[in-house]
Amino acid sequence: MINIKEDERLSKLNHSCAHLLAQAVKHLYPEAKFWVGPVIEDGFYYDIDLGDKVITDEDIVKIEKEMKKISKDGKRIVRHEISKDEALEMFKDDPYKIDLISRMDENETVISCYTQGDFTDLCRGPHVDTVKELKYFKLLKFSGAYWKGDKNNKMLQRIYGICFDKEEDLNEYLNFLEEAKKRDHKKLGKELDLFMISEYGPGFPFFLPNGMIVRNELENFWYKEHAKEGYEFIKTPIMLNKELWELSGHWYNYRENMYTSEIDEKTFAIKPMNCPGGMLVYKNSLHSYKDLPLRIGELGQVHRHEASGALNGLFRVRTFTQDDAHIFMREDQIEEEVVRLINFIDRMYKVFGLTYDIELSTRPEEKFIGDIEIWNKSEKALEDACHAAGHDCKINPGDGAFYGPKLDFHIKDSLGRVWQCGTIQLDMNLPERFDLTYVDSDGSKKRPVMLHRVIYGSIERFIGILIEHYAGAFPLWLSPVQINIIPVNNEYHLEYAKKLQEQLSDYRVSLDDRNEKLGYKLRESVAKKIPITLIIGQKEVDSNTVSYRLLGSEETKTVSLDEFKDYVTNRINNKK
Repeated sequence: MINIKEDERLSKLNHSCAHLLAQAVKHLYPEAKFWVGPVIEDGFYYDIDLGDKVITDEDIVKIEKEMKKISKDGKRIVRHEISKDEALEMFKDDPYKIDLISRMDENETVISCYTQGDFTDLCRGPHVDTVKELKYFKLLKFSGAYWKGDKNNKMLQRIYGICFDKEEDLNEYLNFLEEAKKRDHKKLGKELDLFMISEYGPGFPFFLPNGMIVRNELENFWYKEHAKEGYEFIKTPIMLNKELWELSGHWYNYRENMYTSEIDEKTFAIKPMNCPGGMLVYKNSLHSYKDLPLRIGELGQVHRHEASGALNGLFRVRTFTQDDAHIFMREDQIEEEVVRLINFIDRMYKVFGLTYDIELSTRPEEKFIGDIEIWNKSEKALEDACHAAGHDCKINPGDGAFYGPKLDFHIKDSLGRVWQCGTIQLDMNLPERFDLTYVDSDGSKKRPVMLHRVIYGSIERFIGILIEHYAGAFPLWLSPVQINIIPVNNEYHLEYAKKLQEQLSDYRVSLDDRNEKLGYKLRESVAKKIPITLIIGQKEVDSNTVSYRLLGSEETKTVSLDEFKDYVTNRINNKK
C-alpha cells in the first residue's frame, strides 16, 4: 500500500486535486466556505462549510463530474505572493481563511496563493502546473468534521479523495479498497458471530462464542510460547489508588484518558496500563543478580477513555487486554535480552504469516520523565540490539513513551496494509521511581533496568487485524468450527454422519442435518468460512471412509477416518 505523503509527485498531485475539488464545490454551491484541504497518507480531503446543505451520494457524483469538466479546460495553476493585508481583503468573506491568515507567524509577511481559472485558494503549495494533469481521481467518502477538531465548534463537511498519474494505478487502488471492504472486520465479525458492540457500552466489545474460541486459542498459544521462553505469569488488580498512578507518572501524563472512582473517600483509577502493578509485584520480594533477567507476563485488561468519534470496531476501543510482559534485568543484559525478544516476536508473527518493519521511537519533546542522558543511553542500547538481531530500524523522532524509548513493530497484512502491534520499551526511569533493587554479587544494592513489551499489542485489536488479514477464513487451528459434516441424504447418511461427529470429538465439529439440498449446504459452509467440509454419501457409508473438501477448493478427497485424523492433527499442531 502506497503512502501518498511519502511520494513527492503523488503528494503534489493530491494537493492540487484538493483545490480542484474546492473549485468544483464553489461552482456548484457558490456560498461554500473552505477550511483546510491537506494531503494524507491515502489521498486528500477538504473541510467545507456548506451552510445547511448536507452532502449526499448524488452530490458526490455531481462534484466529480464538475471536477472532470474543470480538468479538461486545462487552466494553468499559478502561484502569486501577496501581503497579509491583501490576503485579509481577498478572503474577507471567508471566516475560515481569515482565521488561518490571522494565526500566521508575525514574521510571515508574504502569503502565497494559487489561482486556477476563476478559483483562488490560500496555500503554501507546491502544485502541479495545470489542472489538465488531474485526470485520474476519485472521491471516496464524506463525513462530518468539527472545525479545528473541537466539538464545541461548527460541524463542517469533509470530502475525501485520491488522485494518481495513471488510470491503471487508480483502478488498482479502487480494487484494493473493494477487497478491503469485503474484509472489514466489523462486517465479518457480525456475519461470523465473532463479536458485537452494544449501544449500552460504546467502545466495550462483547465476544460471542465463536469469537471466544479464536480469543482462547490466541491466549493459549501466547501462554505456551511464553512458558518456553521462561516467563512467569501474574494477574494484577484492575483498579488501584491514585497515589500509585502519581508515583508512576501516569496521573500527570495520562490523566485525561483515565477512568476514576471514589472508594472510602479516596480516589482510585482503573488502570490504563499494567506497568505499575508489575512494579509492585517485583517489590514484593527480594531479588539477587542471579534471578535476572526476570520475565513476568500478564494478559491484563486496561481501560482508556477514547473520544466517541474515534471508536472503530475492535481497532479502537475503550477496554482491551494487553499481552504485557515486564522484564527486569541487569544493565549488561540489555542487548542480549532485546535480541532474544526480537527473535521471539519474529517467531510469533511468522505463525500468522505476518511480515514487519521495526521503528525506533525516541524521546518526546515535552512530556517525558527522567534525565536526557539516560534517554540517550537507552536509545542507543535499543538501536544496537536491533542491529545485533540482524534488523534495520527506522528512526521515529519524538514518539517514544513518556518513560522511555521503544522499538515498534509494524506488521504487514495480506493486503499490504501496515499495523503497529508489537513494541519493546526500554525503561530506566520507573525502576528509579519505584526504588526497585536487586542484590549484586558484591552484596550491594543495584537498580535493575526493565523492558515493557507486547507482541499482539492488544488481544482485541490483533483479532480485528487477523479477521481482515485472513478475510475471515482463519487457519484450521484458530477457526471456531474446524470441520463441517454434511450428509447428502439424511434418510440414508445421517446416522453415519453422527457417528463421525462423535469420532471427531477432539476437533471443533458441526453437523449440518437440515433438510436442504447438498449444493445449498455446501455454499453455506463456504459462507461460514469453515476450513474443512466432509461430504458423506453412500460411497462413504459403504466403505467406512470420509470425503473432504478444503475451503477455496473444488477438489474432493476420499480417505480413511484414521488418515483424515492424522491430516487434521498435523495441520493443527503445525499451525498451517
